[in-house]
Amino acid sequence: MRHLVKGRKLGRTTSHRAATLSALSVALIKEHRIVTTLPKAKELRTFIEPLITKAKEDTSHNRRQVFSKLKDKQAVSHLFGEISDKVGDRPGGYTRVIKMGSRAGDSADMAVIELVDYNDIKPEDSTKTKRTRRAGKSSSSSTKKSKGTKASKKKETEAKKESKEDESSSGKSEEE
Repeated sequence: MRHLVKGRKLGRTTSHRAATLSALSVALIKEHRIVTTLPKAKELRTFIEPLITKAKEDTSHNRRQVFSKLKDKQAVSHLFGEISDKVGDRPGGYTRVIKMGSRAGDSADMAVIELVDYNDIKPEDSTKTKRTRRAGKSSSSSTKKSKGTKASKKKETEAKKESKEDESSSGKSEEE
């Protein structure tokens, strides 16, 4: 049983896993969005979020701690410069993992991991088209029918009777 065992092994040794997460982190910092497998994306989220939190306070100690994980000078300067400015007021939750489906070759679950503040894609309006429940009926005819109460049905029948009486009386007056 794996009680209290944190993290995913990702089928790698410890050093290989650390190198993989470091490389993925550098790619995410530089590109703001990467496509990877779902377990790697979920593990990367736990790896990079503390680094972004440290980058919010620009001290030499924090820079050295982040550099010990990333091992890329340009990524560290980009993280402490541009990214820390954008996420300055956010209290955590700097990344978003979106499932994409399966990869064609080995059917691995794929995901996009992105920095939340660098979302370039605007969400689409969620206006759904109305669908009919039976073939042959149009949406306009289904909206015309109303689920009325007994009182509203009485009013409709009275209105129909009155309109018929008006038509019949107006027809008689024209003949006279």
